[in-house]
Amino acid sequence: MLVAAQTKTPDYWYEIADRIAEKISASAAQHDRDGSFVAENYDLLREAGLIGAAVPVELGGDGLDYATLCGIVRRLGKSCGSTALAFSMHCHQIAAAAWRWEHLQAPTDGLLRRVAAENLVLVSSGGSDWLQGGGTATKVEGGFLINARKVFSSGCQAGDMLMTSAVHDDREAGPSVLHFGVPFGAEGVTIIDTWDTLGMRGTGSHDVELKDFFLADAAVSGRRPQGKWHPLFHIISMIAFPLIYSAYLGVAESARDAALELARRKPANAGLIALVGDMQNAFWTAETALDAIVATAASANPGPETTSAVMTGRTVAGRAAIRTAELAMEVAGGGAFYRGSVIERAFRDIQGARFHPLQEPAQRDLSGRLALGLDIDA
Repeated sequence: MLVAAQTKTPDYWYEIADRIAEKISASAAQHDRDGSFVAENYDLLREAGLIGAAVPVELGGDGLDYATLCGIVRRLGKSCGSTALAFSMHCHQIAAAAWRWEHLQAPTDGLLRRVAAENLVLVSSGGSDWLQGGGTATKVEGGFLINARKVFSSGCQAGDMLMTSAVHDDREAGPSVLHFGVPFGAEGVTIIDTWDTLGMRGTGSHDVELKDFFLADAAVSGRRPQGKWHPLFHIISMIAFPLIYSAYLGVAESARDAALELARRKPANAGLIALVGDMQNAFWTAETALDAIVATAASANPGPETTSAVMTGRTVAGRAAIRTAELAMEVAGGGAFYRGSVIERAFRDIQGARFHPLQEPAQRDLSGRLALGLDIDA
């Protein structure tokens, strides 16, 4: 039964997310054990209408609001961190494109319409490229030849489009990063099976190789100087990281809840009570920091100050989420050390929170420079 867009309340979407979370919980351990991609979970997301839900109503989507989208990712993360993290990479591409269309009248409507109409899954390479970009764009007649290898391409096995970049050595402007989308079915595009990791093993974050891929001039969606903060990256920073860290908060919540369930079966003693209190403090810190940056992304204007605020929240939330999982192992005791324990899997999955931009040293540098009135591109 179709439901009109205006009747799809947050509770409607949360109910869908909870039903999916219940289904994917059963297979999460097996995907983790054998390192297999969570392909059937993407089928559930498609069937539920979540792939294009955040596309504006005017462009064929449901206009799902940003805070609810973050809440959905968190709910999925509580059952399967890999599904939530990979899905968050798609979500932030949609949310950023929608923000640019709504606030800047950017020509992202064509992509968003296709996502809504065709259930297109977008894959990001931004975490590995970041400000520098990666790969080469060599000018040829009518366009560029792209040669690159994009690591950490989460969800690529379910992907329809890789949203990526490459560096063109422009004679006049200097090294310039070109942004563009690449269909996974295009000639010269290969997924290389490289993802064999400590945690988040079901995300399918393999390398994607682009070999002499022809990019037409008209398909370049943006250009920017290499290695410099650009307005586009302030938008990405504002939108992407609350979504990504919603997945990690869900993972921390799963570890916390599992530890509490075990702790309640034990005789209470001062040491156990203190450990649980420490765990609660860590989880509160992670949740509060995430709530703050979700609210920032939903209402602020992008720019250096907003980026600093979101990246500070990313550092605090990530650190506290990791600490929550560490304390959950101590609260639960030796049973949490066994493979097959929800807490053991959460402990490994949550280590991924360390590696997304801006990693803590770079975040401190950005925030410190802003506070001192220094150039953030120095």
